[in-house]
Amino acid sequence: MENPEKRTEVVLLACGSFNPVTNMHLRLFELAKDYLHETGKYKVIKGIISPVGDAYQKKSLISASHRVTMAKLATESSDWVEVDDWESNQNEWVETLKVLRYHHQKLASSTPANSLQSTVPLVKPGRKRKREANRHIPIKKNQLSPETKSVPQLKLLCGSDILESFGIPNLWKLEDITEILANHGLVCITRAGNSAQKFIYESDMLWQHKNNIHLVEEWITNDISSTKIRRALRRGQSIRYLVPDAVRAYIEKHNLYSLESEDRNAGVKLAPLQKYARGCKQEQTQ
Repeated sequence: MENPEKRTEVVLLACGSFNPVTNMHLRLFELAKDYLHETGKYKVIKGIISPVGDAYQKKSLISASHRVTMAKLATESSDWVEVDDWESNQNEWVETLKVLRYHHQKLASSTPANSLQSTVPLVKPGRKRKREANRHIPIKKNQLSPETKSVPQLKLLCGSDILESFGIPNLWKLEDITEILANHGLVCITRAGNSAQKFIYESDMLWQHKNNIHLVEEWITNDISSTKIRRALRRGQSIRYLVPDAVRAYIEKHNLYSLESEDRNAGVKLAPLQKYARGCKQEQTQ
């Protein structure tokens, strides 16, 4: 085990619909945190849930305001996972890479400026200042300015379905995937017998960045999904213990999921499929 003081700080970012957020979404953070800590190389300091905006136009996607509220209710008991609504508040669909860039910049700018001054003892009024200006004040190792520390690494937390979605035509831009893998990296939660490793092996691009893809095997399997939650709700079945109690109460209060909500955006292509397919056609005509 490496010295804890030398471990790289990591922030985990999960992007997605969270329609609705489930206990499994929260488990992903715990699984990833345990795995990274057990390597002895990393220290997870924060987790961020970033629900996608309405402009993503996914089938059955309810209002972002509801999805953000439910995510906040779900994380109320967590001391390290929080919800960020920047992505969901955008008028247009925002690529995952841009969400990563936004949060990376936010982390970089959060380092206090001139923090070294706070470590220097102030001279009390009336005390002689002879030689004070030239006196060298030693700084202990644990008193170094935060400016000397590296910005925490921001890693995309996901399930193996996201990894495999990289191979779907027009869903991702190749240069976006490359930048995500090269500059940030993935923490991918998989299940026993999953083909994630095989998928990486069969992709030259993923293989090139395989050292920045952390596959975390989920041994205590959990088959909860937002799709199954919505199906149970449409059929009047209980979802207790599948989602946090506060989320269940919110869904019931606002009657969020129904046959009507499931048909929302039916027949509409996902925003990335529309955008990237249109881009390909333009390139072909040039």
